[in-house]
Amino acid sequence: MGGQARIAFGSMPEHPMAERLADLARRKQEALHAGAPHAVERQHAKGKMTARERLDYLLDPGSFQELDMLARTRAPGVPDDKRPYTDGVITGFGTVEGRKVCVFSQDFTVNGGSLGEVFGEKVHKVMDLAVSLGVPMIGINDGGGARVQEGVVGLHYFGGIFKRNVDASGVIPQISVIMGSCAGGAVYSPAMTDFIFMVRDTSQMFITGPDVVKTVTGEDVTLEELGGALTHATKSGVAAFVSADEKACLDEVRYLLGFLPSNNLEEPPRVVTGDYPSRPTPELRELIPASPNQPYDMTKVITVVLDDGDFVEYHSRWATNLVCGFGRIDGHVVGVVGNQPQVLAGVLDIDSSEKGARFVRTCDSFNIPLVTFVDVPGFMPGTDQEYGGIIRHGAKLLYAYCESTVPRIQVVTRKAYGGAYVVMGSKGIGADLAYAWPSAELAVMGPQGAVDIVYRRELAASPDPLARRAELVEEYTERFAHPYLAAERGYIDDEIDPADTRRTLAASLDLLRTKREELPKRKHGNVPL
Repeated sequence: MGGQARIAFGSMPEHPMAERLADLARRKQEALHAGAPHAVERQHAKGKMTARERLDYLLDPGSFQELDMLARTRAPGVPDDKRPYTDGVITGFGTVEGRKVCVFSQDFTVNGGSLGEVFGEKVHKVMDLAVSLGVPMIGINDGGGARVQEGVVGLHYFGGIFKRNVDASGVIPQISVIMGSCAGGAVYSPAMTDFIFMVRDTSQMFITGPDVVKTVTGEDVTLEELGGALTHATKSGVAAFVSADEKACLDEVRYLLGFLPSNNLEEPPRVVTGDYPSRPTPELRELIPASPNQPYDMTKVITVVLDDGDFVEYHSRWATNLVCGFGRIDGHVVGVVGNQPQVLAGVLDIDSSEKGARFVRTCDSFNIPLVTFVDVPGFMPGTDQEYGGIIRHGAKLLYAYCESTVPRIQVVTRKAYGGAYVVMGSKGIGADLAYAWPSAELAVMGPQGAVDIVYRRELAASPDPLARRAELVEEYTERFAHPYLAAERGYIDDEIDPADTRRTLAASLDLLRTKREELPKRKHGNVPL
């Protein structure tokens, strides 16, 4: 009996859990290597990382928790060997600098990263999770759009993604990283997010590809010319940030997140920089040229004022007559807007108005105070601007400032003429505090234009109109080209020494930190789109 017992014990089968664990491990290994080896090689040959490599690089080491790893298509008639796990998109959550984020990364090595039913369900789930947790949503795009084999199903799920983009807008930061092809209807999800990053030479966005363009319009254009990173960074204004390679791009995404709160109910993270808030800025005294027609670089004003000169410029290659970006003052995040006298004398035009409006609304959505540096001679004149809708587009920037409830501070450095001055975050449209340097010129228009209008008849009757005009311009300049009339009426709260700019801003922002303002109850305003 004893021998029989020993024989029975020795032949007991392995515990069923071990077999199941082995099966799970096998399936997960298949999911980790869902793309064929030759597809991975092609990806690397193009200078691109795989979907998983991108997530590994973006997120803190060991923080990624994948969701729906074993999901795969349920399309009828598809054999198992054509149903790879993950279904072409990797979704989950992790951390960036210790802060939670939700992510998805399209996998071009699996079905070309195309979207079908299961792919769409996975993205819907992770987007819903991001909103419910109140954490940023980062989407890495590298796919072929809707999966043709699944027909209208893919289009339906694209619609669900678009709806979620809109529902999450202004609630959590949404970041789109374009690291390959993003074409057709797929471009509209990134377009509705807060920031779009692109990579030179390897990422493209377009509604219709070069072949269709040539067929319909006869234009012969390359992929890069049509929808490459530099095209969207310089011409269309679609891409806010462009990087030389994928790692640099993901580094920039991580860096930008450091300036954003996790959601609209939180404040942006504070970083103690060691740069004293009371640090004087005497170099700004010498920055304004003697002649009002000479340019200077507004980014120098901005970087001198910000902590450690650290400035993350937004749309740095598009509409460069307006500078926008993020920085810190006394460790607190601020959004900065400034006219750039080096480009078109700093005028406002269609593109710069749209760029500024988008940036102001983004800052207001995420509790980021606004500092506006003003040196604006007016709106850009010309038929191109009028026919293109400068009235409508200029109104977008005006609307954005009027609508915003975050602390707003205006600093007039030089020209502040006409309606453009009003639009640039002035006291009249709700700035909490407005300051001016002694070089500020607040007037309806520049001296030359004003003299030509007000003294037109006198100049026409003058025996020496040029000399008389010069006298009148000088008189007008002495009377109006300074900040003191505005100060007398309270449109400027204080005239400050440029050397005190940083100290004044730091003290003002500290004062305004408890500001609370409620907008009228309504469904939403009607932005002049």
